[in-house]
Amino acid sequence: MEFVVLYTLREGVDRSRVLEVYPRHKAYYQAFRADGGGLLALGPFQTPDPAAGSMAIFTSREEAERFVAGDPFITEGLAEPRTLEWNVVRFE
Repeated sequence: MEFVVLYTLREGVDRSRVLEVYPRHKAYYQAFRADGGGLLALGPFQTPDPAAGSMAIFTSREEAERFVAGDPFITEGLAEPRTLEWNVVRFE
């Protein structure tokens, strides 16, 4: 079982604010991953609308919640997270 966090930009958040916070978000996810956090993958959806959001995949709910608790996109009020349990089927 894995856990997916879907990020949705809060209404009214300006794209320039997202670009301003992004370097802190990037440093945060790189450090989280380097410290052995259960982050498997993350990234934005590729659409013309930045409000389409992004997602991250984690090995456990605890790791997902720990990540969200410190992510600058969340702590600085830019996005709202939604955590879902994901019954993934992988094909090798």
